[in-house]
Amino acid sequence: MGPGVRESERSVVTVGMFDGVHRGHQRVVERAVAVARERGLRSVVVTFEPHPAEVVRPGSHPPRLTTPRHKAELLKGLGVDEVCVLEFTLELSITSPADFAQTVLADRLRAAAVVVGENFRFGHKAAGDIETLRTLGVKYDFEVEAVPLVDGISSTRIRELVTSGDVVGTAALLGRPHRVEGVVVRGYQRGRQLGFPTANVETPPHTAIPEDGVYAGWLECVPVANLPAAYPGQRWPAAISVGTNPTFEGVPRTVEAYALDRDDLELYGVHVAVDFAARLRGNTRFDSIEELIAQIHADVDEARRLTA
Repeated sequence: MGPGVRESERSVVTVGMFDGVHRGHQRVVERAVAVARERGLRSVVVTFEPHPAEVVRPGSHPPRLTTPRHKAELLKGLGVDEVCVLEFTLELSITSPADFAQTVLADRLRAAAVVVGENFRFGHKAAGDIETLRTLGVKYDFEVEAVPLVDGISSTRIRELVTSGDVVGTAALLGRPHRVEGVVVRGYQRGRQLGFPTANVETPPHTAIPEDGVYAGWLECVPVANLPAAYPGQRWPAAISVGTNPTFEGVPRTVEAYALDRDDLELYGVHVAVDFAARLRGNTRFDSIEELIAQIHADVDEARRLTA
């Protein structure tokens, strides 16, 4: 500990991308929070934007399970005092493990303890591991705790489940439904013409979107800065369509959510979240509008049952 730094000014730090904040991440973060509270210190999560893969290998960004806003919200929900988002640059990518430990952990955050998953790697070309961190901890006066992994849970595995449309399996690993966020934009308004007005959600780049199909879930208004705050915090059961509508050719891939039994919502320009509970069916081409409407009625009934 540097001269003049009181113990109460120090922190307990955990570091990672934490994309998805899944049950494995939760175990690590909750342990860091517990250690901080035991010692009367602040808990800090260090994460990065953009994803390191996009900086080191442009074009290789994996599908994102959480937006930066939602990730910070989830981390704060675990009791974290501070979420520190470091801009991941080429310069940071070539920082040695020793320099990272000194400049970020010791100097900037005044770490008294660092809590990470047992597979933690850091520094240029992921050269640093837990033993490296422990050695640096002795030099820079912080303790290191490695938290065992939760078997079978990783962001990579969850992305695979999302891509395959297995939103039930995804929820089991996340500890909550998979969420897609974005701003509601004007679409073709075909849902409104059919009697089922949908919120057409424009998702950010790299969003992990489930396989094309029809899903049950929820639609929620999420207040964010600089956007309208209509229906703040309200949440409705929903039937959700993902993909191009095979009955209408030439439609780009979309995420659309119909709030069950609500045809009075004005959501254009509003930031919303769509939570996926279950997959009802794949996308099908119907020979007539009447067949399509009959199927939508059946989908809505099933969505209502599953979200009751």
